[in-house]
Order: sequence, then C-alpha cells, then structure tokens
Amino acid sequence: MYIEGTIKTWNDDRGFGFIRSNEGQIEVFVHATAFNSRHIRPHVNQRVYFDLELSPEGKPRAKNVHFSRPVSGNNRERTDNPAQWQTGSFLAIPAFVFLFGVVSLLWRPPLLLALIYVLASTLTYVTYAMDKSAARKGRWRTSESTLHCLSLLGGWPGALIAQHMLRHKSSKAPFRFVFWVTVFLNVALFLVLASLEGQAYWAIDTR
Repeated sequence: MYIEGTIKTWNDDRGFGFIRSNEGQIEVFVHATAFNSRHIRPHVNQRVYFDLELSPEGKPRAKNVHFSRPVSGNNRERTDNPAQWQTGSFLAIPAFVFLFGVVSLLWRPPLLLALIYVLASTLTYVTYAMDKSAARKGRWRTSESTLHCLSLLGGWPGALIAQHMLRHKSSKAPFRFVFWVTVFLNVALFLVLASLEGQAYWAIDTR
C-alpha cells in the first residue's frame, strides 16, 4: 500500500531529497532513481505516493515513487521542456555553422578551427552525460565551472545538444546565463582568430 507524502527538499544537481509522509510526519530519503517517471523533475511541495524499504545501512528510504496527480500543463512545460528558450536556442548551432561558412569564404581560416569545435563539442557532450549519470547515482559531480570552461573553449555546441537531449542543466537560470556568456565570448574569439588580422597576429599559415 502506497504512502502519500510531500517532497520537502530536493537537490536537483545531486539527484536526491526527502519526502515527508502525511501519516506520522516522518521524513524519508528519496533518490532520483526511485521515481517511476524519469521525464518529470521532482520539485519541492509536490505530492507523491511511495513505498518504503530499508537501505543497506538500515535506514528507511522511498521506492516506487509516483506523482500523486498529473502535473499541470504549465508545470509539465517547465519540467519536460524546462524553458521555451530551448527550441529557439538550439538554432544557435546551425546559425554558427552558417557564420563559419561565411567566415571561411571571406578569410579562409585553417580547418584546425573546425576540428577544435568538433573535438571540444564531443568532449563536452560526454562530460554532460557523465555528470547526468553521476547526479542520478549520487556520485561525485563535475563542477559547473568546468562545464563553462569547456563551452568557452569551443564545446558549447555539444553542451547545447546535451542540454536538449539529456535535459541536463537546462532549467537553472543562473547556469544558462553564464553558459550564454561563454557562447558569446567564444564566438567573438572565433571571429578575432579567424580574421585576417587575427591570423597574421598569431602567425597562422592560411595557405
């Protein structure tokens, strides 16, 4: 028989929190992997149904956690699609590809720059995936500063794909703000390095 309760605390980065049961007002540990639905992010004050089990340490924890009622349309939009910016911002990748093409025709930068973006984006996507997995398992996390550094160094296309596909780091406004700052700075740096003046300054052979 399911116990009804309310999520009192939730750490989305680390993927765990505590549920306060309606009966007895006891608080029970709950991990992200205990939720029946992986497509909706838990949030504080959300009502849930759950079973109890004992952890290896003998402490009670929740399992088979279900949301007591469907999330409203507004909440579903906020959780499944954390922000409407995601669809529009995803267009930043083809826009940058177009910009890269125009710059290549005008200034003929070395192909090394394109290779850097491909490698950095691949590394960034893998790092996001590992961090997402660590969050679900309660393991050591990758710092946000590391994720931002990877974006700044050219991995931001991979970061955007990871945010969209993995739904990771896509609902935190402060993180998104810093992320877009790194995108702007990286694109500006790309234009400087790819320009004729930039290539001459860095002694890049364009032939």
